[in-house]
Amino acid sequence: MAGLQIQLSRLHSSHPSPSLSFRPLLRSSRLLLCPASFSGSRFSFSCLRNRLSVVVMAAPVQPDQRSPALHDNSLPTKEVLEIWRGAEAVCFDVDSTVCLDEGIDELAEFCGAGQVVAEWTRRAMGGSVPFEEALAARLNLFKPSLAQVNDFLIKKPPRLSPGIADLMKKLKAENINVYLISGGFRQMINPVASTLGIPHENIYANELLFGSSGEFVGFNTEEPTSRSGGKAVAVESIKKKHGYKLLVMIGDGATDLEARRPGGADLFICYGGVQLRESVAAKADWLVFNFQDLIESFGVCC
Repeated sequence: MAGLQIQLSRLHSSHPSPSLSFRPLLRSSRLLLCPASFSGSRFSFSCLRNRLSVVVMAAPVQPDQRSPALHDNSLPTKEVLEIWRGAEAVCFDVDSTVCLDEGIDELAEFCGAGQVVAEWTRRAMGGSVPFEEALAARLNLFKPSLAQVNDFLIKKPPRLSPGIADLMKKLKAENINVYLISGGFRQMINPVASTLGIPHENIYANELLFGSSGEFVGFNTEEPTSRSGGKAVAVESIKKKHGYKLLVMIGDGATDLEARRPGGADLFICYGGVQLRESVAAKADWLVFNFQDLIESFGVCC
């Protein structure tokens, strides 16, 4: 916690950007800040839930680094705002959206295969490789055991994106249901959902499979998120099951964009606060770099 005790005057002098936002966390002789997003700085605090901690940190991407070509959809249209505010459900990608990291990349790094697995992730998220092919190839490069996964979760807890907890609270206050739809793994997403107050039955994700001795044997191929187009299938299933008239998908990758189609998501919001994938962002209905924009939009008149 000591790393978060930053004097207000220092923040204003070194980070004067108007995009900086913060909120007091504890009363003290010093102001304890939770930074939303600013260059070159990282701060964290632990939220202990269900034996595992989840860390909140500042996103590494600077909002002022937006591509000029993407400015048009960084300001929502009237129609986009109407759908967003009228949504009955919001589905979130997890890696590089709800959380700062790509979970499989972090697990691979922990197991000693980080660089080669990260390259596969970049190709998969860009849409150039079928997801199921990329997933199998990445896992087979390091074959994580159950013991390694458990050790990883203790030593490298998930890091929440700044502002996501506040957005979740806002959506709950608006009686909007929240789902996590991820190509990552339930073993790594469950603690995130618990921290954010999301029911585990609202998680659609892959599952690592282990043998009787804890050895890696693969992943559950029956999960829709284990293959290309799977997030779209999951969204369609959620919408049909619950009879939602308006549903929004928020994410950063090509698999998230796929969910916006007839019968699926009615709106795709690209979150570029961690990874800005321009081929995806350019096709989004709305491009945001800060979750605070989504919170504040509920009070904006069309």
